[in-house]
Amino acid sequence: MTALLIRLVVLIAIFASVFLFSQVVVGSFLNRRAEQSAVNRRLTLLRSGVDHRAVTDSLLKNAPPHLDADAGLPTRVRVAFIRSVMMTAWPVTARQLATGMAAAFVVIASAILFLLWASSFALTPGVLLLVLVIASAIAVGLPLMAISRRAQKRRKRMEEQFPLALDVFTRSLRAGHPIASAISLVTEEMQDPIGSEFGLVADEVAYGADLNDALQGMADRWALEDMKMFVVCVSVQSETGGNLAEILENLSSVIRDRASMYMKVRALSSEGRMSGWMLTALPVLTLLSMLAVSPGFYFDVAQDPIFLGGFTTLLVLYAIGVLAIRKIIDLKV
Repeated sequence: MTALLIRLVVLIAIFASVFLFSQVVVGSFLNRRAEQSAVNRRLTLLRSGVDHRAVTDSLLKNAPPHLDADAGLPTRVRVAFIRSVMMTAWPVTARQLATGMAAAFVVIASAILFLLWASSFALTPGVLLLVLVIASAIAVGLPLMAISRRAQKRRKRMEEQFPLALDVFTRSLRAGHPIASAISLVTEEMQDPIGSEFGLVADEVAYGADLNDALQGMADRWALEDMKMFVVCVSVQSETGGNLAEILENLSSVIRDRASMYMKVRALSSEGRMSGWMLTALPVLTLLSMLAVSPGFYFDVAQDPIFLGGFTTLLVLYAIGVLAIRKIIDLKV
């Protein structure tokens, strides 16, 4: 009994030693990585020796153009796509991504048509329509989903960082620093994406741009209501005077309260949003699953003349359903 107890104590001591050692090593590694990642992309490029102008051009290469109030739907779609690509912070332009998706569409559609021709399928209009839909889903739909997901993630990160940036800004003003120094402090202390964005504002002001115009440009790039309110506060204070630190402190409090309310609404509507996502994704997953298991199931049916009109109607009804579901689950707070 004594030998068994001693063995148990030794095993517990070995386990505790290994656990503590691993915690120290892993903790130091994670802390080192956190310190290294605390520098935003703009400062990383500047420290590597890249010129300020080249850094600014690199960060602004996907800046969306100004959108007029009476702009048509194609223009709005193009600007929204450019803005989504800008939010992803990928090292490619919107034109390059669009060209790549178009090239992928041609390659995938050609490959599917060649396989169907080699398998002795008749290339009827219904088969061609089905091939175009599949190629569009793979070459255009999947990249757009990846871009949207990445853009939404960084947009959410920006919304979370903005009240913290306002706190840094406010404390700098209370310490007696001018607005330009407060912007530089946010640039040096905040991570991406907001660190690089305020850095772009600082660079534009250094190159001679008006502060309000530079801040308005940042708000237009991200299309965030919080940024627009911040720009209005700074613009009004610069014209009429007042305690800007107190104004921004109140704005930060309002933004946090609104974010808290938004999270409560999302929690209460989570079941409906999940149902909407399932209803949207289930038809597409069913189509892809059937094509993977039995490709001839759809291509045999597609040779029937009635398939062309029926499948087109199905696509229109599916689009209407997706728009209706998005309208229902898109809650405004």
